[in-house]
Amino acid sequence: MDTRVRRRFRFGTQAWGQMRCSFCGGCLEEIADGAFCGTCSSSYLIGPSGALDLRLARPRRVTCAFEVGRALDTAAINFAPLQETADKTLLHSLQDLPWHFSRELLTYLPRATSPGAIALDLGCGAGMHRGVCEQLGYDWVGLDYNEAQAPILGDAHALPFANESFDFILSMAVLEHLQYPPVAMNEAWRVLKPGGRFVGTVAFLEPFHGNSYYHHTHLGTLNSLRTAGFEVTHVAPSTTWTVLRAQADMALFPKMPGWMMTTLITPLQVAHRLWWAIGRLLGKTRDSTGIACRTTGMFAFVARKPALPA
Repeated sequence: MDTRVRRRFRFGTQAWGQMRCSFCGGCLEEIADGAFCGTCSSSYLIGPSGALDLRLARPRRVTCAFEVGRALDTAAINFAPLQETADKTLLHSLQDLPWHFSRELLTYLPRATSPGAIALDLGCGAGMHRGVCEQLGYDWVGLDYNEAQAPILGDAHALPFANESFDFILSMAVLEHLQYPPVAMNEAWRVLKPGGRFVGTVAFLEPFHGNSYYHHTHLGTLNSLRTAGFEVTHVAPSTTWTVLRAQADMALFPKMPGWMMTTLITPLQVAHRLWWAIGRLLGKTRDSTGIACRTTGMFAFVARKPALPA
């Protein structure tokens, strides 16, 4: 791809080499106003914003297989809040944390292990996570369904990329907005390289927002990832973005100044913690991990696509 095309498409040759038709998976060729699939004759145009629109132009039927009758194995997951890992380099280099990132979650993001490694920011919005991915050493590829500032418009249910294209996938506050989460999880697994990490967050006790479909419990999050084939190491409740904070910020008192909201909800938070502390002393309530899973606004997850046998 020449410089003119890279500038027009707003992404580089690394990303273009992984592009595929979202309908049939065929290779794409450049045309004057976008891209064309010679296999199924689908055309993909550059939108008014300059983004290449690789969303499905017509419905596509997919099939997901589920094994029923087997209980979800939770023995290896304790669903505890995340603790920072030893790698805190990224924490020291960032002035402000992007929305939905906690200090703890940042330390679970993998660093690129080779030149030209690519990260997919699935549901990238206006690109607020680009700096994080690039500081980790990745070439950043951002995809969103309808964000004008995204370089690529696409559907998480039909990702327009070849199999095993990405070394790392980031998906922050996206899964709740997907109409068919199992389909999207299968797609994420398909485009991630073996051994690659999949990290993100998903809403739980946040209010309905932005046409959200499925707000995941800790078990639902684990089940969605496991069903797609991921090895899951963490499904962790946020202890700062609680149900009280989420409901107050997004539904009860939207756009209220932060200090005022804190003043309103702090007494409830203190009363809640005190009540559960008394309950634990009396043996009437469960441990703090259980409380966090019942009262969090969102869960973070860290998963991995199994590596190929040596």
